[in-house]
Amino acid sequence: MKLVLRRFDLPLRHTFSIAYDSRDIQETLIVALQDGSYIGYGEATANPYYKVTVESMIEVLEKLRPQVENYSFDTPEAFWNHMQPFLWEHSFAQCALDMAASDLFGKKQGQPLHKLWGLNAENLPLTNYTIGIDSLEKMVMKLKEMPWPLYKIKLGTSDDVAIVRELRKHTDALFRVDANCAWTAEEAIKNSFSLKNLGVEFIEQPLKAYDWEGMKQVYEQSALPVVADESCIVEADVARCHGYFHGINIKLVKCGGLTPARRMIAEARQRGMRVMVGCMTESTVGISAIGQLAPLLDYVDMDGALLLKEDIAKGVTIDYGKVQLPETAGTGATLTV
Repeated sequence: MKLVLRRFDLPLRHTFSIAYDSRDIQETLIVALQDGSYIGYGEATANPYYKVTVESMIEVLEKLRPQVENYSFDTPEAFWNHMQPFLWEHSFAQCALDMAASDLFGKKQGQPLHKLWGLNAENLPLTNYTIGIDSLEKMVMKLKEMPWPLYKIKLGTSDDVAIVRELRKHTDALFRVDANCAWTAEEAIKNSFSLKNLGVEFIEQPLKAYDWEGMKQVYEQSALPVVADESCIVEADVARCHGYFHGINIKLVKCGGLTPARRMIAEARQRGMRVMVGCMTESTVGISAIGQLAPLLDYVDMDGALLLKEDIAKGVTIDYGKVQLPETAGTGATLTV
């Protein structure tokens, strides 16, 4: 196999702000694996919260180039197991590599991944569209700019309920809210009752990732379901979140790719938990990989490419929240640059 690494700076439609970060450009790494005439694509974005840069991902993958290029490729799962001892501390890099391997495998088999997994792509969950933290006027403007049946509202300000109350005046769409670790247990419980009355479906990661005592209170007393994000990173966290969250939001870059994500989904189901897969602000390469998991999910957040001024790939399409998976093999993603 041949390993190809390409970095891109993805300009955003608007400044994207959450409780602990703000950006106008998203740096991302595209990983390609070429085996003969077949090329598989994967992606992982830089992320300051997890102290991941494109440079750090390139550095670790360049060091592992011999292990990648000399590997006799068979299945993504076997390749993930082969690379995991080298990448267990570098989940973002492993995600991009696993995504590329999965895409390559699907292309060599001549089938979309979801079909190889025995999944039906009908009746997929709608994806939300994210409204990042901004002035109230700009948040309303973003909402009106993108009419959508389902929004995720990023919160973590001094007056979060007022933000949702104002946005509710401008749409009948269903809301989800994501506090990105910004609240206390008391705030989360209190806010949950007001937010339920404002048409909010669930609350994502209200408390700091390590506040398990507080999350137990929220889990037992919240008027809305609570979904783990920063508290659910790797496979072992699924069991840890059981009894503290009603559901989990899996991020491919955090867990190491599609291969471990499928195992996390299966374990969450066994524990009776709701399952979501979320995205970073990424291109259609990463979003198309998430789309292959959509038939397994209760909720999906795969609007990352919609937040870009210009995409660098094509694949999965999204129309007013409805996800359409391409019929092409693998993840269906191809670069356009």
